[in-house]
Amino acid sequence: MASTSSSRRHWVVGDVHGCAASLEALLDQLPACDRLIFCGDVINRGPQIGATMERVWELVEQGRAVWLKGNHEQDLVDALRLGSWRSQQGLAGCDTFRHLGERRCRTWLERLDNLPLAYWGTGWVATHAGFDPRTWRPDLSVRMAFWQAYDGRFGEVVIGHTPGPELRKINGIVMVDTGACYGGDLTAYCPETGLVTTSPGLRSLPDPLRGGRPSLGARDRSALALATRPSLAALERLAAATAPDGIPAPAPRSHQTPGAPSGSLASDTP
Repeated sequence: MASTSSSRRHWVVGDVHGCAASLEALLDQLPACDRLIFCGDVINRGPQIGATMERVWELVEQGRAVWLKGNHEQDLVDALRLGSWRSQQGLAGCDTFRHLGERRCRTWLERLDNLPLAYWGTGWVATHAGFDPRTWRPDLSVRMAFWQAYDGRFGEVVIGHTPGPELRKINGIVMVDTGACYGGDLTAYCPETGLVTTSPGLRSLPDPLRGGRPSLGARDRSALALATRPSLAALERLAAATAPDGIPAPAPRSHQTPGAPSGSLASDTP
């Protein structure tokens, strides 16, 4: 379990998804002495996936950043572990594989597989999608079940995974994925101060089959994807609704951090 100085501020960055130019513009606005927490899904979708991965990993090696695992990183790891990519018909369209190729993807395999699932600060935690309310362990694909059941036991939870047109706060959860690859912004949130910093994302989603030039279909898909994401009002209604069947009532709060698989957590405290 890693530890850092608690005097440093942190910025939790939403899903970058290969938007390297947006990331550089965001970095220019953030203090170099603060720490960055990338909450997963650094890969796929955008036009500069390889450059984005290299830049984020450079920040990790400098000790300035933590790269958390997202569902896109896990999917790539799972596919590569199964054998030849060409045999995985369901994942043959993966943008990261098309951009990097199998050999380069495999050079990333161990690094992506060992990414932590959560980063624990003081009174807050960052993770990709949330926690499974049955076990209260990090989950890379959970949505509504966590939004409805969260009882504040970990303090503020900062997540990505579900893009929307702006940063949203519901039920002690902060959603920082603002759809950079869909025409929205790339957002960074400081849990110590509540400050928000953004940079413009892709205003249209490039189509790699057309040499990176945005097609009409790509623009339409980008606009539709962003427009149909849940609004803040809709998320608040969902969070206030009765939890679905099969989800147990929230357990009593505990100040003890739950256990997790070795190497799956990073921390701001010793």
